[in-house]
Amino acid sequence: MPAEFLESALLRESGFRHAFFTRRGGVSEGPYATLNFSRAVGDDPGRVAENLALAGETLGLPPDRIYFLSQVHGNGSVRLNGDERAESTLEREGDALVSRAPGLACGVRTADCVPILVADRRSGAVAAIHAGWRGIVRGVVEAGVGALRETAGGDPELVAALGPHIRLWSFEVDEDVADELAAASPVPCVVRRSGMKPHVRLDNIVRAKLAALGLAQENIDDVGGCTVTEGERFFSFRRDGKAGGRHLAAIVTRPS
Repeated sequence: MPAEFLESALLRESGFRHAFFTRRGGVSEGPYATLNFSRAVGDDPGRVAENLALAGETLGLPPDRIYFLSQVHGNGSVRLNGDERAESTLEREGDALVSRAPGLACGVRTADCVPILVADRRSGAVAAIHAGWRGIVRGVVEAGVGALRETAGGDPELVAALGPHIRLWSFEVDEDVADELAAASPVPCVVRRSGMKPHVRLDNIVRAKLAALGLAQENIDDVGGCTVTEGERFFSFRRDGKAGGRHLAAIVTRPS
């Protein structure tokens, strides 16, 4: 079975190879079954390497040309020149990865947070953004898009897609978290019902932030999927705790 993934029609029609991988079609076992992309969660490193090779087959790249960072739920961005080693990049901290160097993919790994893939139709530059609630509050969406604009140069025409993540009725939070997210959001994002803790729509916040950064609504896509409620398709930290896998979302640079 090949590695299973979701695809954005918007990014595909703009000429960008990409994938939001599910948990299916890999070689890992146990709580990491089967398409896990993190060694840090306790999975066998050899199996993780095999999974990365499967992702490379999907994206049309060698696995050592798929890059991702050590994610810290912040707003740091890293720009790739194209001559870095993937292993050294993994040692760098950050939550947004950007490049216009040919023949590589920028990626993020998630298990409930929002993976955002952004691309410039004019230059072929791309960005992958890891947007958990803390990163959203700290401005990772703005930092990632800003870094992509600088990397692209000129007058970029950006398109973006959101991947599977924790959705509204699975994302129950305490009042202080709800207040932080509401303060960071350009639009209403918190739902309160009697007798329940607040629930938050991260996709509403991300969409509104992308729009505030100049992306037209028709240039923002969402491939769907709730990581918490769809256990057969997705890993979820909230549902399963630390003993579970991590997805990969990645996008390949395109010639201008």
